[in-house]
Amino acid sequence: MNRLHRWARAPGLAGFILAVCGLAGQPAYADGSVSSLRMGYGAPNAYAFARFQNVIQQYNASGERFRIDSHCQSACTMFLSIRNVCVTPGATLLFHAGGSMQTGIVSPAYTQQMLSTYNDALRKYVTDNHFMDTFAFHAISGRDIVSRFGYPACR
Repeated sequence: MNRLHRWARAPGLAGFILAVCGLAGQPAYADGSVSSLRMGYGAPNAYAFARFQNVIQQYNASGERFRIDSHCQSACTMFLSIRNVCVTPGATLLFHAGGSMQTGIVSPAYTQQMLSTYNDALRKYVTDNHFMDTFAFHAISGRDIVSRFGYPACR
């Protein structure tokens, strides 16, 4: 039985050592990000939409940096309202009307909620270009979000 206990503990110890070594090789980011939260593909329902709003409140309350660093569509674009947000040049943000893609019903209320999270320049651009009128996706690069619309670049 003693031998069995040693063999049972060995994988646990080995797993622990591998985990520690694996973490040692990872960059230490205190920042939150779209990629780390895996929230880049929007909100398929009201519950998921509320989750985006909760993340925004959490990061605004803590003051932690939040990185938009990857594919970011739909409700994900509301992360632009985080007070300590930054955008990487390689990010891609996709804009469209709020509502239910499953039913095909555009919601003026959800669309307005998303629009209210953008700065004036971006809000005017997406409105003037009718990005928020339909469910068709309209992409803006992270590079343009920074250079054209004045959001901070990630360093």
